[in-house]
Amino acid sequence: MKHTPVYVSQEEMMQQERAIEQILLLPNKPNSFHIVTYGCQMNAHDSEKLAGILLKMGMTEADDRKHADIVLFNTCCIRDNAERRALGNVNWLRQLRKQKPNLLIGVCGCMVQQPEMAQRILKQYKFIDLAFGTHNLHCLPEMMLSLLTNEKRVVDVIDQENLIAEGVPIKRLHSYHAYTTIMYGCDNYCSYCIVPYVRGRERSRLMSDVLKEAEGLAASGVQEIMLLGQNVNSYGNSSENGDTFPKLLAELDQIGIPRIRFMTSHPKDLSDDLIDVMAGSKHICNHFHLPIQSGNNEILRRMNRRYTREDYLDKVQKLRKAMPNVGITTDFIVSFPGETEEQFQDTCSLVREVGFDSAFTFIYSPRPGTKAAEMDGMIPPEESSRRIGELLLEVERSSARVYDQMIGKDEYVLVDGFAKRDPTMVAGKGTRSITVKFKGTADDIGKIIPVRITSAAATVLQGERI
Repeated sequence: MKHTPVYVSQEEMMQQERAIEQILLLPNKPNSFHIVTYGCQMNAHDSEKLAGILLKMGMTEADDRKHADIVLFNTCCIRDNAERRALGNVNWLRQLRKQKPNLLIGVCGCMVQQPEMAQRILKQYKFIDLAFGTHNLHCLPEMMLSLLTNEKRVVDVIDQENLIAEGVPIKRLHSYHAYTTIMYGCDNYCSYCIVPYVRGRERSRLMSDVLKEAEGLAASGVQEIMLLGQNVNSYGNSSENGDTFPKLLAELDQIGIPRIRFMTSHPKDLSDDLIDVMAGSKHICNHFHLPIQSGNNEILRRMNRRYTREDYLDKVQKLRKAMPNVGITTDFIVSFPGETEEQFQDTCSLVREVGFDSAFTFIYSPRPGTKAAEMDGMIPPEESSRRIGELLLEVERSSARVYDQMIGKDEYVLVDGFAKRDPTMVAGKGTRSITVKFKGTADDIGKIIPVRITSAAATVLQGERI
């Protein structure tokens, strides 16, 4: 089923510009801001947009929340601990406000978009001045104007989930790396996942808008773009013009940005066309993040993942046949309701069979409103801890085997800073998204440097500049 996106009108975007103009004239406007971001790359990119809007209001970015006039928490709700961390930090600011009575506190993002969370904020967190969800980020100027002129807290969460706002200002975190959202929302409704309820149904940006943004990034000297979407493989499904993710990638590859990455992909939608485009490209990195979540077919069925272990292994085989040097990473959830020891061992055996570069591993966290939250068979915490520990060991062994095979090979590293605990070395990601460190200086940051791998540690490769 296609869900036609609704583009925010030019008139509404102009209304936001007028709100900014009015804020600039206010004597009581905040002069500085600080944004705290939780969660995924989508949240990080949303924070870039929030920063872009606040900068247009004449504010400067404070390097610490203690020195800011307004602090915004851009939240995640995928797992319970992320939500608790966010609310715990917000509570900490209540104490800071005693020292800074004019401090403004805002909360936004996925956590706020959850059903009844807005009401909870109104009742329990009366010191929060501003709260809004994921669908009306572009309306921050109007919300800020209302907050500053009426001196009343603003809680604004809308249900219209098919919106796309183009032209929102962005303050990029780096000059050499850029996030580019190509689609929003998700239609998969995995039984454990709250994303479709807080990010809405799938809707794709126009290909022309994505390409225009990429051309601008290329002209500015960006070395790498990361294409973002809850399921990038579904790009174009909401459109009527035949756009697809492989078609978009092929067009982007022609622009000439040195490196193109993307995440996240759903295994059921990984097509042969996508593999062919990647294999024949000049600029798409040889890395594929392909979350499987479990190695057991019954658990996958109950997760509503709509593929089997065998399907997944077939996709891996096709990827490696087309691109022998491709790096594959994944996500796992352990202790899904009712998961037996035998089913958990199927996940461990899958790690050994595939040989992942790395994996993100999580203990299942029930999210209210999802089908899995109503399932019986919750696994005791002590058993979940044992399982996650055992799985982590399997992943570490898999990574070690991959890293050892990289010794003696050449990698192209986009340097993003100095290595931890050694100011004589710089570090960054190779094309397989593995961290590589080598001797370097600040002049290397933001550049792609050829490096020969000489040794491997647990989480990083070491090399020598070629």
